[in-house]
Amino acid sequence: MHQNPGSPVDHGSEDTPESPPGAVSRSARVVTGSAGFDGHTVGTVTREGAMRDVVYSMGVSLDGYIVGPDGSFDWSVPDEEVFALATDEVRRVGVYLLGRRLYETMAYWETVDQNPAHDHSTVEFAEIWRALPKVVFSSTLSEVRGNTRLASGGPAEEIARLRAGPGEGDIAVGGATLAAQVADLGLIDEFRLRVYPVLVGGGIPFFPRGERRRDLRLVESRTVGGGIVYLRYRVAR
Repeated sequence: MHQNPGSPVDHGSEDTPESPPGAVSRSARVVTGSAGFDGHTVGTVTREGAMRDVVYSMGVSLDGYIVGPDGSFDWSVPDEEVFALATDEVRRVGVYLLGRRLYETMAYWETVDQNPAHDHSTVEFAEIWRALPKVVFSSTLSEVRGNTRLASGGPAEEIARLRAGPGEGDIAVGGATLAAQVADLGLIDEFRLRVYPVLVGGGIPFFPRGERRRDLRLVESRTVGGGIVYLRYRVAR
């Protein structure tokens, strides 16, 4: 149903600077508000008294790719249940870090709710996404629109600044290129995968292909939609 250019359910590759998205007890979560870059308030969820988590969440094929060898990701178009899951994830985010390509793809969601033909779930996601503060890493963009700003430093500097600041909610990382940089820095706290029952044989991998071992701890596993498995793994510290 959601035939759209992009949502946090699908895309992955993007442009990032050439120099250089936990196992949380639900009873400990507190619904709060995070002020955006343009002054709007965003509903977020965080852990009281804890450092903000950096999370990486994408749709992925069974053989580990977010985009196939031909650049296609048509197999990851979400049904209603999966789309609701993605919407719920984004609702808990306090700020979203992404690269140029993903930023340009997600620009679709800045105005899509102005079309009265769209259903409630599409409009709901668009409203959440538009209000969400976003930071774009790009060596080519000189300006961005909406509740968005260009990164003033590398991923490590931006994440340190966000964690030290007053904001709350998860710090989500969107796209494989940026996520690989953040993972290589050891800054991702949780990986969230929606595993689709398809083998694509190659393309852009969900996990960075570094040589460093990462021990993970499974904190959630369930089936959603048409045979899609939702997994959450915490990085063991």
